[in-house]
Amino acid sequence: MNLPNSITMSRILSVPLLIWVLSPAFPWIGHGQPGLRGGEQEIIASLVFIAASITDGLDGYLARRRKQITTMGMLLDPLADKLMVTAAFIILVSYNPRLVPPWIAVLVIGREFLVSGLRSIASSEGFTIEASEIGKLKTVIQIVSVVAAILAHRWDYWLWFGGHFVIAVHFIAVTAIYWMTLVSIISAVDYFVGFWKKIDHASEKKRKRRSFVLSRKGKAAVGTVGSE
Repeated sequence: MNLPNSITMSRILSVPLLIWVLSPAFPWIGHGQPGLRGGEQEIIASLVFIAASITDGLDGYLARRRKQITTMGMLLDPLADKLMVTAAFIILVSYNPRLVPPWIAVLVIGREFLVSGLRSIASSEGFTIEASEIGKLKTVIQIVSVVAAILAHRWDYWLWFGGHFVIAVHFIAVTAIYWMTLVSIISAVDYFVGFWKKIDHASEKKRKRRSFVLSRKGKAAVGTVGSE
């Protein structure tokens, strides 16, 4: 297994780690000792998700730079992305339901499966659907929203430098979650429109090719009759 694929695998392995960190059983210390209750749980979970998100772009970059694009990598990379996003929003529905209601999780996860389905159909038809700028923006906002929602479970705001600098954690989380939801809808529509245009263009080319073949066959038949 090459380096890019190993990085992709690390992203897949971060999914159960994130689930464990955000579970009530974390951390397991034993002997009746109390667990982490000062916000360490949220910070660790945020760092795990941020690290996993960084590997999303890193594995693809290294694969292209080192010319190590493989079939396994092409399979694992989208799988890792979908697992990470799906796991994060399913966890947040129970971990911080006041910020992430079930309908948002369903919409976000449904969008991921819609895009995967469109790309699968496009691949079977012989063309690809490239990641759009809206899709890239959605990914960035998604990372911010997940991290902010995790941190907002513990804090409404942070006071830094003796209270002179305030970070409104809860406000950032709410804004990011609903902005991400809106961008996800726009991105899904954008992908679908792009897919429809390409599939329609591909169908038109097939019809033209078919008409050309039939016309050539018709000319050949006429030429054969005339030669007799």
